[in-house]
Parts: sequence; C-alpha cells; structure tokens
Amino acid sequence: MFASNFLRNSFKLVRQYPISRHQLQHSKVYSRLPQTFNRIKTMELKQQLSNSTPCRFFSSSSASTKVGFIGWYLEMLNSRPILTKTITCTLILTAADLSSQTIAGSLSEQYDLIRTLRVAGYGVIILGPSLHFWYNALSAFFPKRDVITTFKKIALGQIVYGPTMNAIFFSMNAAAQGESYSEIAARLKRDLVPTAINGLMYWPICDFITFKFVPVHLQPLVVNTFSYVWNVYLTYMASQQKVASA
Repeated sequence: MFASNFLRNSFKLVRQYPISRHQLQHSKVYSRLPQTFNRIKTMELKQQLSNSTPCRFFSSSSASTKVGFIGWYLEMLNSRPILTKTITCTLILTAADLSSQTIAGSLSEQYDLIRTLRVAGYGVIILGPSLHFWYNALSAFFPKRDVITTFKKIALGQIVYGPTMNAIFFSMNAAAQGESYSEIAARLKRDLVPTAINGLMYWPICDFITFKFVPVHLQPLVVNTFSYVWNVYLTYMASQQKVASA
C-alpha cells in the first residue's frame, strides 16, 4: 500500500511539473515585457539623437564658446581688475583712433602709427587705471542706485572726471609731439571748452545707463564701449594743428 501510494503521488508531481514550469516561463516573459519596451524606446531615442547631433553640436559649441569667453573675462576682472580694464580700454582707444584716421583722412594721406601709439600710451598709463579707481570710488561713496544718487554720479563725472581726463589727454598728446608749455596752454584754451560742451550732449545718457543698471565691476567695460564713439571725436580733436603763435 505504501509503495503504491508513493508511486501515485510521484506520477502526480511529474504530471504537474510541466504545467508549473510552463506557467513560470510565461510569468518571466510577462515580467520582461516592460524592459523590452524600454529598450526599444531607448534605441529609437538614440537614433533620433544621432540624426540631430550635427546641428545641436555646432549650436552648443558656439554657445559654450561665448559663455567660455565671457566667463574667462569675468574671472580676469575679479583676479586682475586693473590690468584687465587697462587692456580693454587701450584696445578700444586704439580702435577709435584707427577709425578716426580712416574717417578724417583721405586716400593720399599716410596712416600715422605714432599717433596711435600716443593714444594707446595714454590708455595704458592714465585712462585705464583711472577708470578702475574712479568707478570704485563712486560706488563706495554713493552705493545706492536710485535716481538722485545716479544724477550725483553723473554730475561729478561731467564736472570733475571728464574735464580732467580731457585736459590730461590733450596735454599729454601735445607734449609727446614736442609742443611747449605755452603752446599746450593755448591748445587747452582753444579745444577744452568745446570738447566739454560736446561731452555734455553725449555722456549724461551713457552715464545714466551705466550707473543705474550696470554692476560696478563692469562699469569701465560699458563706459569703454560708449567711449568708442567719443574717442573717435577726441582723437580727432587732439590731432588738430597747434595754435599759431601771434
């Protein structure tokens, strides 16, 4: 009896085993279906990306180049502010003098390299470093950006900084050309007041934008950008003939 019952139970287990195994296989297949669909979607996505890679690569590379240059420039402003602002100022001054000579000159006139070097020397020695200290001082004494404070900064720039820089530029440029003290004084008497009047028609709106909306560490850069047009005029005025002696 015991043997016969054991055999019957064994046959039952053997007959049930394929069914349970078959069910197990089906359960594994169904459990793997989501993974299969995910793989298919991933392959399709990779194919789409590979088709659109060239244009995206070039656009992203150009954007990263711009961001990289701006980031590098801002880092240089933080680490070496005076040097960075001086080089920027000198480059813009040089470009302005080149434009001034191109506009005012004729085809028969030869390019004056010495004049450009004089202008660049003024940017390196005087204007570039002075921009750094001037705008930092204004920010320290007048930290607010309200309208009243902005107009105070503009007034100081037009009354103090602007005329002083113009006088230094005219004097330094004239001295480099070998003019005497009396000739330099006569040049200042002739050119300084008209230059200051023209500056009043150009700089207040530029200064308002700079003081109101631009952070202090970027203000010299913005001012140098505005000063390109102004320096075209200023270098032209400085290149005028000296005042004839009576």
